[in-house]
Amino acid sequence: MSPQSQTEIEKKRGTFSSRRVFIFAAIGSAVGLGNIWRFPYVAYENGGGAFILPYLIALLTAGIPFLLLEYALGHRTRGSAPLAFERTGGRKIEWLGWWQVGICFVIAVYYAAILAWAVRYTLFSVDKKWGAKPGDFFGGEFLKATPATDGVTTNVVAGLLIPLIIVWLAVLLILAFGVQKGIGSTAVVFIPVLILAFLLLVVRSLFLDGAMDGLSALFTPNWSALSDTGVWAAAYGQIFFSLSIGFGIMITYSSYVGRKTDMTGSGMVVGFANSGFELLCGIGVFSALGFMAQAQGVAVGDVADGGIGLAFIAFPAIINEAPGGALIGLLFFGSLILAGLTSLISILEVVISAIRDKFELSRIVATLAVGVPATVISLLFFSTTSALHVLDIADNFINKFGILLVAVVSMIVLAWIVRALPSLAGHLDSTGSIKVRGWWVVMVAAVTPAALTFVLVKEFIDTINTRYGTSEGMPDGYPLWMVNTFGWGVAGSVIVIAILAALVPWRRDTNLNVPTYEEVDQ
Repeated sequence: MSPQSQTEIEKKRGTFSSRRVFIFAAIGSAVGLGNIWRFPYVAYENGGGAFILPYLIALLTAGIPFLLLEYALGHRTRGSAPLAFERTGGRKIEWLGWWQVGICFVIAVYYAAILAWAVRYTLFSVDKKWGAKPGDFFGGEFLKATPATDGVTTNVVAGLLIPLIIVWLAVLLILAFGVQKGIGSTAVVFIPVLILAFLLLVVRSLFLDGAMDGLSALFTPNWSALSDTGVWAAAYGQIFFSLSIGFGIMITYSSYVGRKTDMTGSGMVVGFANSGFELLCGIGVFSALGFMAQAQGVAVGDVADGGIGLAFIAFPAIINEAPGGALIGLLFFGSLILAGLTSLISILEVVISAIRDKFELSRIVATLAVGVPATVISLLFFSTTSALHVLDIADNFINKFGILLVAVVSMIVLAWIVRALPSLAGHLDSTGSIKVRGWWVVMVAAVTPAALTFVLVKEFIDTINTRYGTSEGMPDGYPLWMVNTFGWGVAGSVIVIAILAALVPWRRDTNLNVPTYEEVDQ
C-alpha cells in the first residue's frame, strides 16, 4: 500500500481540523457524569482535602502515563483500537482492542438511559415536579421501579422510553456527520457552554446559606486517611474512570489527529483540564450540599451522596429549598446533559471506528450498524420498570472488572510481550513538547499496572465477600442470578466476544505503510 493510498484512507476515515478541536473532543470525552457526581463524594469519603495528594499522585503515575499510551497507539498506527493493537503487535493482540470496543458498547446502552433521565429532570426543574419527596418520586412515579427480586420486567415506562429515543436519535445524527462536522463541532460548542453553565452553578451555590459548611466538610483534610490503602485505591480508580482511559476512546480520537501534533503536550492539557473540572464540581456540589444540610438541621455527612442518588434525589431536594431553585436545576441537569452527550458520542465512536476499519464500511452504514442494535438493546432493558437494577449492576461490574482489567492486561502485553514501549515512546518524543523516553516507559511497564492491579484485587475481594447491592432495603444484596447475568456475565462475555471478533478476517490491508511525520506537512 503506497503512502498516498494510505493518506486517502485516513481522509476517508475523517480527521479533526486542528489540535484545538482534538483537545476539545478529548476533554469532552473525559468530562462526563462521573466528574460531576462521582469525584466530590469519593473525595469527601476518602480524606477530604487530604485526598488531593493521592489523587494528584494517581494522575501523574497512572492517569497521564496511560493516557499517553493510548495517544501513542492511535496516533502512530492511524487506526481504531483493534487496528492499533494489530498494527503494534500483530493479530495475536488484536483482541485487546475488541475488548475495549465491547466495553464501550455495553456502557453506551446504559449511559444513554442516564442521559435520558437528565433530559426529563431538566424539564422537571421548572415546576419541581418531583414534589416534597424527590426520593419517592424518582423510584416511584418516575422510574416506576419494581423490586429487584421481581427480576427483569417487560413493563415499558413511557416517561423513560420517549426521552431515550430522543437521546439515541440525537447522538446517532451527530456521529453520522463524521469526525470533524459531527464530533469535533459538537465538542467545540458544548464544552465551553458546559464550563460556563457549571461556573454559573458554582457561583450561585457559593452564595447559598451553609455553602461554607459544605466546602469545609469537603476540603478539611483528614491526614490519617493517607495511611489507609483503600484511599489510595479510590484515587487510582477515580483517575481512571474520569479520564476515559481504558475504553479505547483516546486511541480512536488520536488516530484522527495530524501527524505533527504535539501529543504529550495535548495529554497534559486534557489531564489537568479534566482534574480542574472535577475540583470545580466538588466546590459546586458541596456548596449546595452545605445549604441542604443547614436547611434540614443536620450534618453535611448526613446529606452527602454520590452517583445517581446525588443527581436525582439530593439535588432535587436542594432545588426545593434554595432561592432560585429552578435556575440551579436548569444549570445542574443541563450540565449533566452536555457532559453526558459528549462522553456518549466518544464511547460510541470507538465501536463505529472499529467496525469501519474492520469491514471497510462508510460512516453512515457503520453508524447504523452500531447504532440500531445499541438503541434496541438500550430500549429493551432501560425503558422498563427494572431499568435501575440492571443499570446499577452492569455499570459496577463493567467499570471495575472491565476497564481496569483490560488496562492492566494491555500494559503488560505491550511492555513485556510485544515490547512496543520504546518505539511508542520514540513516536511521542518525535513531535511532543514534553519528552517521555525513560520515565514514561518505567511508569507504563511497572508502576501503573502494579497500582491498578492492587485496585483490582481489592475490589475483587470486596465483591466476593459482600454480594453487590447490599443495603438496608436489601440486606442480602441483589439476587445472585442478576449479579451473575448482568455483572460477571456481561464482563466475562465481552472478553469471549472480543476473541471471536479478532478471528474475523480484515476486509482491508492492515500493514502500516504510512508517511512518517517528517514526510507529511499537515
